[in-house]
Formats: sequence, structure tokens, C-alpha cells
Amino acid sequence: MGTHSASDVAKWFLAHNRIYVNEEGADSISNLKLQKLLYYAQGSFLAVYGEPLFDDKIMAWQHGPVVESVYREYKANGSEGIPFEDDFDFSSFTTEENELLTEVYNVFGQYSAWKLRNMTHNEAPWKNTEKNHEIPQAAIEDYFKKEYVA
Repeated sequence: MGTHSASDVAKWFLAHNRIYVNEEGADSISNLKLQKLLYYAQGSFLAVYGEPLFDDKIMAWQHGPVVESVYREYKANGSEGIPFEDDFDFSSFTTEENELLTEVYNVFGQYSAWKLRNMTHNEAPWKNTEKNHEIPQAAIEDYFKKEYVA
């Protein structure tokens, strides 16, 4: 478990969300929202399994936690929803990973990008990290163990 790139996890969220866009007219996920879902997925995974879901660094940017490589990948979409047309194989994730990511999507995906941004701004990992520096994985794990999993 936990051997994915942040880009793979981002595509998981975009592919999962596409089902709801097609069936229920849900909104597409913007880059800002995607960044926050990656952060909550990583934090939840660290808290539950004691290991990261992906190895990419999460940086403390002005608008909250960001995985820089994924940000750049979707930067051209600006604040618009990201259209996702690729084939995606959910079986490349384990049952546990799929279940946890579905839970993260259900809990945090209902919020707007801006609401998620503001939530991360009130949380210790982002608040206690100097801007434009990496948020330490241990800080994320400790925080999520206390706040979300206990």
C-alpha cells in the first residue's frame, strides 16, 4: 500500500468525481479543491495506516497545502473544474485504499474549494509550517491521529 504518486491519487479523485458529475450533475473538482483532497487523503492514510499514500511533498502555500507537481499538472484550468476524460483503473488501488479514498471524498468532497482552504488554514500542520516550505509528514500524521481518527 501507499506506493502511488500524488498524480495517481489526484486522478482517482477526478475519476471518482466524474461518476457524480455524469449521474447527478455534481461540480467538477478545481485544482484548489483537488489539492485539499490530496492533503486530507494523505493525512487520513497516515493516521489510519501509519504510512503515506504517496511520497510527494506537501507544501504550505498561501492558500493551504499543495502538492506542487499536481498543481502544475492542472494549472491551465485556473479556478475552473478540471475536465477528466482519461480511462482510470480503480483496481490499481487496494480495497483499503479505495475505501479510505471514498470516505475522504464523501466527507471532504462535499465542501467547496474555498471552505476546504479555510479549514486547512485553521489546522496545525499548515499553520505551523513556514510558508513555501514542506509540511512535515509527522506533523500531518500526528494532527490527523488526534483530530480525525481518534
